[in-house]
This record gives sequence, C-alpha cells and structure tokens, in this order.
Amino acid sequence: MSLLTLENVSRSFGGLNALDAVDMQVSPGEIVGLIGPNGAGKTTLVNVVTGALRPSAGDIRFEGRSIAGKKPHQIGRMGIARTYQVVQPFPEMTVLENVMAPATFAARAEDMRTARLKSMEALEFVGLAGSAGTIAAELTLAGRKRLELAKSLAMNPRVLLLDEVNAGLNTAEIDGALTLIRRIADNGVTVIIIEHLMKVVMTLCSRLVVLHHGAKIAEGTPDEVSRDPHVIEAYLGTRYSRNLGAREAAHD
Repeated sequence: MSLLTLENVSRSFGGLNALDAVDMQVSPGEIVGLIGPNGAGKTTLVNVVTGALRPSAGDIRFEGRSIAGKKPHQIGRMGIARTYQVVQPFPEMTVLENVMAPATFAARAEDMRTARLKSMEALEFVGLAGSAGTIAAELTLAGRKRLELAKSLAMNPRVLLLDEVNAGLNTAEIDGALTLIRRIADNGVTVIIIEHLMKVVMTLCSRLVVLHHGAKIAEGTPDEVSRDPHVIEAYLGTRYSRNLGAREAAHD
C-alpha cells in the first residue's frame, strides 16, 4: 500500500520544466533516497509535496487523499513535515521557543503546556534538551540541524522529507545524524531524504529515486541504481563506477 503517491507531477517556471511527469510511490516505513545532480528538481519535488509550490500538472495523494494545491499548513497538519537545506531558526528565540512554534500551530497542541511538553520530547530525542534555554543563534551548524529535526518532529509527522540534512557536517556529525534518522524511522515515520553523499544513501536507504533535468531516470535498490548506465552518465560518473568495481573485486 502506498502512503504517498505522485502521478505525472510536473512543475514549470515559464519555459523551464523543473519537474517533468514524475511518478513516485512511497510505502509506510521506507527510507527513500532522492538523488541527482544539482538542478535536477529534488528540492522542487519536496516543495510541491509540502505545498510550498503548486504542481503545474499531475496529482499527489497522501493516504489516498489528493493534497495537490493544498497550503503548507494544511499538509503539515495532515502528517507531512520537512526540513530545509539552509537552516534558519528564529535567531533571537530560544531553542525551546523555536520548537514550540510548529508544535503549537502545525501540530495543533491543545495548550501551551502541551506544546512545551511535546517540544521538550522532540529536543530530548535529538539530543538538545540541555540547550532548551539557549538562544538559537548560539548553536553550531550541527546543533541548528538537530533543531531543524526537532521542529519537524514536533509536528507529529507520518512522512518526513529531509533536504540535505548532512550538508556542511563533518564525519562524526554525519554519523550522529544517520543514527537519528534511523531512530526516527524505527519510530514509524516514513523518510524521504535528499542527499548527495552516496556513502549515506547506500547505507541508509532501502530504495533510491534518481532525477535528472526534472525527470525520473531510475529507481531501485541502492545497488541497482549505482550500476544503472543512465545514472552513471548523468550523476555518478565513470570514476565512481570504477571505484565501486574495485571495492567489490577487493572483497572477492
């Protein structure tokens, strides 16, 4: 059963087709990687799914209901949340206050006490409970990324779309982020992640969808996609393919 379905979804900006008849199905419990070169349409797809942009054509269904054209807060309240590649918390507000905003308005907390409890749970989950009273501007980049995750989790999502959550992080910070994402999925949240690091998607994702010039050019397991000639030509390059073959030969 598909939890989230895209059917022939397109989005045009003047004469540019940022998305070109994209079909995609995501089942409950999956971690799906969305990959492709810069300008492939990945963030545009997230924007269309979450209501920041209206599709020019096609339909998007969540739990069987069309959400195409709905406003972001409506989609958020239905159970779809996202993070942003460029994290921009409210800098003069505390970490807790940043999380309470979506908990109050998007998740419709019954009162401020409930919003505070829900926000603290999210901060505890991402490891920021000890920084609840810190001004958000004082957080490191890794801390701001965790705050972004906490804000989305406070919305009680069924589906979470992550836009390059590892960008700018060092190896240890990436490992910590991957542990968090796995824990989120283990708690029943379906995850779609935009990611450029193939090491991340190869170990984290059960399935990959590849976009190029706004169109889907491949879909399958990480192993299948990494060997697809169209993906190698458009995105991975022959060097990655040779290195993959060399690593496999070394293990034979």
